[in-house]
Amino acid sequence: MGVTQVDAVRRFNRTVTERVGVLHDHYLGLDRPVAEARLLWEIGVRGRDVRWLRERLGLDSGYVSRLLRSLETDGLVTVEPQPQDRRVRTVRLTDAGRAEFAVLDRRSDELAGSLLEPLNTDQRARLVAAMAEVDRLLTAATVTLDVVDPDRPDAQHCLRSYFAEVRERFETGFDPARSLLPDAGELRPPHGVFLVARLHGEPVGCAGLKLPAGAPAEIKRMWVDPRTRGLGLGRRFLTELEARAAQHGCDVLRLDTNKALTAAIGLYHSCGFQEVAAFNDEPYAHHWFEKRISTPRSG
Repeated sequence: MGVTQVDAVRRFNRTVTERVGVLHDHYLGLDRPVAEARLLWEIGVRGRDVRWLRERLGLDSGYVSRLLRSLETDGLVTVEPQPQDRRVRTVRLTDAGRAEFAVLDRRSDELAGSLLEPLNTDQRARLVAAMAEVDRLLTAATVTLDVVDPDRPDAQHCLRSYFAEVRERFETGFDPARSLLPDAGELRPPHGVFLVARLHGEPVGCAGLKLPAGAPAEIKRMWVDPRTRGLGLGRRFLTELEARAAQHGCDVLRLDTNKALTAAIGLYHSCGFQEVAAFNDEPYAHHWFEKRISTPRSG
């Protein structure tokens, strides 16, 4: 990441904030700043939990509370605890809130049209394609990777989703009882690690790493939610797990996979893994891979 790249990003940010009007206190001609308008739009006609809003917008609880109080004072929203769990608060639009939401939605369309209108047909197509690519890359940059216990709810959600997908994709189906599944202890430090990817606080992928003493490190149960594929999460998982294996002193990284997972096989090849003879008796594996990795130099 060089100075030229940083300058280009800053220039882009200045252009966008000026062009879409977020520098003004009255966003889209409404009597409120952009933060309140965006929160109103995210609440939408269905309503949202406060926690979801915080995660979605990446805002701290205090700031969200202040924004919601302002919207409540203006009679646009109600904030009420759920009967089954009063710790969970749900925000819903009032009739006045729904009316302002409709205005916000219409004026947002008009703003988007004003960005496209001065351009010719080719320029419009180029701008829309470029915006889609920027959106994809910024979304990828929003994803976090966290080490979690494999028994935690987010980890279990990812593993259940993984099992359900491979059950559909494998020719023979998938029975976890037949697979060489690592137990939770093998994916906890110091014997291993389990990563969960999150987007706006929601789990969207996982990957485990076994670090057995005196043996190569092994990647297990890597899965990415279909809705977030194309963001480079698989490659990011491999890079992170390789770095952790190297820090542990491993010089060989292994994994196995099923022939049905063609995209994963292509990813492994592109990341420097080489096919080798079978190194385990995994009944669902058709391909076995290894990669020589460099351990960090001491001193």
